[in-house]
Amino acid sequence: MMTRVLVVDDSATMRGLVRMMLAKDPEITVIGEAGDAQEARAKIKALNPDVVTLDIEMPGMNGLDFLDKIMALRPMPVVIVSTLTEKGASATVRALAAGAFDCFPKPASIAAVRDDATLARIVRAAGRSPVRRGPVAAPAIAALARGGTPGGLIAIGASTGGVETLLRVIGGFPADCPPTVIVQHMPALFTASFADRLNRFCPPQVEEARSGTILKPGHVYLAPGGEQHMEVVGATMPRIRLYEGPTVSGHRPSVDVLFRSVARLGRPAVGVLLTGMGADGAAGLLEMRQAGARTIGQDEATSVVYGMPAVAHSLGAVERQLPVQRIAASVMEMAA
Repeated sequence: MMTRVLVVDDSATMRGLVRMMLAKDPEITVIGEAGDAQEARAKIKALNPDVVTLDIEMPGMNGLDFLDKIMALRPMPVVIVSTLTEKGASATVRALAAGAFDCFPKPASIAAVRDDATLARIVRAAGRSPVRRGPVAAPAIAALARGGTPGGLIAIGASTGGVETLLRVIGGFPADCPPTVIVQHMPALFTASFADRLNRFCPPQVEEARSGTILKPGHVYLAPGGEQHMEVVGATMPRIRLYEGPTVSGHRPSVDVLFRSVARLGRPAVGVLLTGMGADGAAGLLEMRQAGARTIGQDEATSVVYGMPAVAHSLGAVERQLPVQRIAASVMEMAA
């Protein structure tokens, strides 16, 4: 099935680079371009694209305001193509929380796009995803059941669609939740902005992880994107270890690396695998379950991309398969 794409960016050069990247996939066709929100709105009406690639910083109405209007009036998959700056990263995280499908950093040159098919893969997946109607309301805060296990640990993995989903899940954790470690696939500069957003909207203390940090209740640690994996070490006093290494399951940081490290600890733990493309985390979740941990996989109906949790379910790694709105409460129940 052909995926029809509208490219929206105020730079003609950047629109050309996006075209080049999308041309790598024979099942994608660019049916139009727009340089601002007004032109984009007219072309969406005229061309009815399957997917829109959207720049955040545009003249007139910015990309965030335009995205809000798309999600309210004409919900469709939107892929954010953003600059790798602190300002651009913060705006992109806001867009993902508002219902954008995924993000991709703007390429710096033609050489940077020559062998990169990542954007085409994201856009093709977006074209096959179910239409969402923007962000959902935050859930009520789950209560940690009496008799909760001191020193327990929660490990979570997510990829495409994870920003909005994690806001819901961590937003449902109580302020005194067990120590929680997260790997969310996203570019390096974006994880600090995402950790800040989670911290502002969720009851626990959320921070970007640092190597050597001792895990504490009421704290959530998000793996930094980029060149390092994150694992948990130390059975008596668990702490974070960040280290450089090759990609694992196609990613760095890898959910599999995190989950396997938790499985080795031999401590009470809950593993959660959320929406995302590919299979990262599935094998690691199985190792956690085999080691005695409780495990949860997000269901197909509420996953933006039912990839990672689907593979985990097929391997027998998932003890409970749940819709996103039930995950926070179930994690707290299992943690007890």
